[in-house]
Amino acid sequence: MLKKELLTEPIEHIDITGFNAIGLVEAMSRMSFSARELASASMIFDRMISDESCTVVLALAGSTSAGGCMAVYSDMIRFNMIDVVVATGASIVDMDFFEAIGFRHYRGSSQTDDGVLREAYVDRIYDTFIDENQLQECDNTIKQIADGLTPGAYSSRQFIEEMGRHLVWNAKKKNSLVQAAFENKVPIFCPAFSDSSAGFGLVKHQTERHSSHVSIDSVKDFRELTEIKIRTVNTGLLIIGGGVPKNFIQDVVICAEVLGKDVPMHKYAVQITVADSRDGACSGSTLKEARSWGKVESGNEQMVFCEGTIAVPILASYAYHCGHWKERRRRNLADLW
Repeated sequence: MLKKELLTEPIEHIDITGFNAIGLVEAMSRMSFSARELASASMIFDRMISDESCTVVLALAGSTSAGGCMAVYSDMIRFNMIDVVVATGASIVDMDFFEAIGFRHYRGSSQTDDGVLREAYVDRIYDTFIDENQLQECDNTIKQIADGLTPGAYSSRQFIEEMGRHLVWNAKKKNSLVQAAFENKVPIFCPAFSDSSAGFGLVKHQTERHSSHVSIDSVKDFRELTEIKIRTVNTGLLIIGGGVPKNFIQDVVICAEVLGKDVPMHKYAVQITVADSRDGACSGSTLKEARSWGKVESGNEQMVFCEGTIAVPILASYAYHCGHWKERRRRNLADLW
């Protein structure tokens, strides 16, 4: 099978402004099981937005961006619902930045023969296809950005700002998460930045530059995220998936304590995941469990065990149409540095 036959139907990203989820969420709040949990999560997220003292952090892992939620996340930044992003490198680079420089993700099938896909140089994320040659062009774009920087150790936030600056002049698709964050002074952190196309590009950069090169300092990420918690005090978390982003942003409370700073636990927290909690998994460990570590306060937390491409658009549309973001002060946290 030829590559052009496999990559024919681009993923269309859902528009939260195009449908009003308020009635649905209110109806679900009077139901049971996952429906009521999602309604509760939607209302807690809107409460974060309407609480003027609260800095809202999006912790993003998994492939919901590639699956059709890409515009949801950039819109939440453009409409001032999110002040900080902590994400996997794949969410930021292989998905968002990848499309911003002109490429697409495609509808495929989980039943397609993976040997056939490999021969065609097509990568698969469940039922979503990606052109591997285009991913390597993304790798090279990351390398070019690194080549243009002064050698030294950068936090992922600093490097992603340069990616946003690159898109201002070179984006093929506007309103990506990376560009929207750059233009609205929302810092993005990827504590495991090299676990993505960025890693391949930076390896090529360092191989050519030897000792005079750019590197990514994950400790600096941790320090800068902790500084945000110390300065902003009250925080709310919207966690999609789990993994490194979830752990990093929860751990800033403990890190501040280690530094001798008296800061409160995260005031609000919502997590959308399909991971199980019974094996101690980082993605499925509950927000109530985080209370025992001194990370998340009780009373305004909600776990939603639901696949993200279903839950995220409903939650975000509810918050958008409630409209509390219109009166909200922008934090401009990228200006801290």
